[in-house]
Amino acid sequence: MTTPLVDTVSIASYIDHTLLKPEATTADVAALVTEAIALGTYSVCVSPSMLPLTIPAGADLKVAVVCGFPSGKHHSIIKAAEAALSIAQGADEVDMVIDIGSAKEGRFADVQADISAVRASVPAPKVLKVIIESAALTDAEIVAVCEAAVSAGADFVKTSTGFHPAGGATVHAVRLMKQTVGDRAQVKASGGVRSFDDALAMIEAGASRLGVSGSAALLAGATPTGAAGAY
Repeated sequence: MTTPLVDTVSIASYIDHTLLKPEATTADVAALVTEAIALGTYSVCVSPSMLPLTIPAGADLKVAVVCGFPSGKHHSIIKAAEAALSIAQGADEVDMVIDIGSAKEGRFADVQADISAVRASVPAPKVLKVIIESAALTDAEIVAVCEAAVSAGADFVKTSTGFHPAGGATVHAVRLMKQTVGDRAQVKASGGVRSFDDALAMIEAGASRLGVSGSAALLAGATPTGAAGAY
């Protein structure tokens, strides 16, 4: 696949401008929103406790929030309640984390049930993204989890939290995820997308959204120094 995108404005429209560090403050999030608007990113992605956000009137900026983050080791009822509160507080999109252990054990029906519980709290046209932590899964597990996500009604499958020691997005994982879901869902690449070339490679592999914390540097053509928990 060859991407037609060659400019920073186009790439910016793919980006969820992200701040998920535990030490993030309300002032940090306000600055994130201001920067996202200036850069022209699609959305900001924050922790649920930072909601509700103040988005300036007329700004074309979506609000995404994580759920069951970063481990996914929450009861489905808790994830569903967290997602419902986020929607009530103004979130447009919810990025939930699956129970990776269930996937590793081959309990894909349980993975699907977990996603379905959150989907029920995120009614369309609100968007549900499913973080599968692809670097911790085999190819067969990636395929099975993506199928479970589609069956549960997810809008996106997403590579990574950015916090797992196994790593973040890879071109191989993004391509496999897109081949699996086809036109039934979209793919978000996150975790380690730090340069303009990284962004282009992920889009060419099939990603239609990018999770990026160092968006300004990426769009300027630089590669920011990554820190733990940074997208």
